[in-house]
Amino acid sequence: MTTVLTPATPLTAADRCDRCGAQAYLRVVLMSGGELLFCAHHGRKFEPELKKIAAEIQDETERLAAPASASDEER
Repeated sequence: MTTVLTPATPLTAADRCDRCGAQAYLRVVLMSGGELLFCAHHGRKFEPELKKIAAEIQDETERLAAPASASDEER
């Protein structure tokens, strides 16, 4: 059996952590078919166990350290 994953869409501010409700920066696609969203804190906390059950982990935590763009500063 071959599993084909569609390209992940970027996470947005509307995507919330399934554990605490904060903004999600990680999407975990499970081998069983579902997906979980986590904030950076809970993603790090559960990472060892998630790696055991994940088909794919989309990690966008680098966005937390990225400098604000010019359009962000104008708001």
